[in-house]
Amino acid sequence: AFSGNTNADSVVYYKLQHSIKARFIRFVPLGWNPNGRIGMRIELYGCTYRSEVVGFDGKSCLIYSLKQKLMQSVLKDVISLKFKTMQSDGILLHREGQNGDHITLELIKGKLSLLINLGDTKTHPSNAQINITLGSLLDDQHWHSVLIEHFNNQVNFTVDKHTHHFHAKGEFSYLDIDYELSFGGIPVPGKSGTLSRRNFHGCFENIYYNGVNIIDLARRH
Repeated sequence: AFSGNTNADSVVYYKLQHSIKARFIRFVPLGWNPNGRIGMRIELYGCTYRSEVVGFDGKSCLIYSLKQKLMQSVLKDVISLKFKTMQSDGILLHREGQNGDHITLELIKGKLSLLINLGDTKTHPSNAQINITLGSLLDDQHWHSVLIEHFNNQVNFTVDKHTHHFHAKGEFSYLDIDYELSFGGIPVPGKSGTLSRRNFHGCFENIYYNGVNIIDLARRH
């Protein structure tokens, strides 16, 4: 609860310690000045928020190629984005390596599924695969946030502030990828690691890969 002023002219100012993202703000008065009339006037001051949005029609995808090969010492990987769609199925993210290693983030029946396949799938077909599902009714045409964090063998998968922590088996200090990420679909038909194989139909906002603004790079070609 925040205490207000006690006269008609003075201003009481509060600065929140942490920023808040919200669609609506509701104020519930808990008490009035006993020596004055009932009244309330409130102003809200927002923060700077940059929004980069890209739309997908179910037939396209956005490809990001790394400038140089990453070495085995790279132990940190962070991917974040927001999405909204009315389609219950579609691929949001795909990354694949030459030995069958891949990461696929896919919307299946309104739920987000993170599929990670590690190592040589021919040698270790069962121990190398991880499939985590989070969220429900994510095809409601509202914005939903996704965060994938990979530190050493620890992976954090977050959807709308609900996080699943898990430890990846096998050699997961670095994925043997082909240094290319595709958002919204898979550019080459027949690649492994997909479930429904449907491209994403909807919008992405603020796609970041290790701090790089992917949508901004695409706008600048």
